[in-house]
Amino acid sequence: MLLALACATTAGAKVAARKGTTPLARARQLILVTTRDWTAVQGTLQRFERKSAGGAWRRVGAAVPVVVGRGGLGWGEGLNMTTRPPGDVVPAAPAKKEGDGRAPAGVFRLGHAFGFAPRSEASWLRMPYMPLAPSVECVDDVASRHYNLIVDRDALKSVDWNSSERMRSVEGYRWGLVVEHNADAPVPGRGSCIFLHIWAGPEKGTAGCTAMEQTNLEELLRWLDQKKLPLLVQLPQGEYTRLRTAWRLPRLDGK
Repeated sequence: MLLALACATTAGAKVAARKGTTPLARARQLILVTTRDWTAVQGTLQRFERKSAGGAWRRVGAAVPVVVGRGGLGWGEGLNMTTRPPGDVVPAAPAKKEGDGRAPAGVFRLGHAFGFAPRSEASWLRMPYMPLAPSVECVDDVASRHYNLIVDRDALKSVDWNSSERMRSVEGYRWGLVVEHNADAPVPGRGSCIFLHIWAGPEKGTAGCTAMEQTNLEELLRWLDQKKLPLLVQLPQGEYTRLRTAWRLPRLDGK
C-alpha cells in the first residue's frame, strides 16, 4: 500500500474547478487555526460552515485550544498561491522546512482520517479512513522517492528511506487527519507528515503538526464531511487580519 498525502479530488470539486472557482470559494466547511504570532506554540481552533459555496460563514461550536509546531508557524506549500489576491506580496516570514519544528501556515485541503480503530469502528466518519497497521509509516527522508507519503512497509518490494514515522507507535495518532501540505509533487525539504492529531498537552508543541485534546479532535472528525470540501486555514493573527477580506474569510468574532 502506498498513499499520497493528497486525497483524490471529489467529482464536485472537479466540476467547480472547471468553472474557475477557487478552493476557498467552493469550500462549505472551514477549520480556522490562529496563533498570536509566528513563534507562538498555543493557538485557537474554530469551525465554520455555510450552506452554499460563496455564502456567509457561520460559526459551529465553541473555539478550542490547540498547539502547533514547537517552532511556531512558517509558510507552507498548500493552496496559498491560488488564493492570494493579484499583486499581493507575502511579508517577510519564515518558510516551512523539513525538521524546523514549524507547522505550515496557509490554506490546505484535508486528506484521509486515520487511527488505531479498525474500519468497522470508524463508520461514523464522513471522511475517507485508513486504519493504522504496525507496518504503516510516513516517510520524512528527503532522499527517498516516497518522501511525504504514507506507505505500508510490508507491501513494498524495497525500502529506500532511513527516516520515517511508524504511525501505529505514536499515541497521538490514535485519531488523526492528513493535512495536504507539500502534497502535490512533494518538494524534498519543504516538510512532510503534517497532521491534525491528539496533543501531548496544552504546553507541548509538536514537530510540525496541529494537535488538540482527544475529545475536541473526535468532535472535529464527526463534523467534517468530504462532500462539503473542507479546508484548513492556519495563520498568525496579524496575517489573518491582513488577508481576511481578500480571502473572504469569517471574522474572528463570528460576525
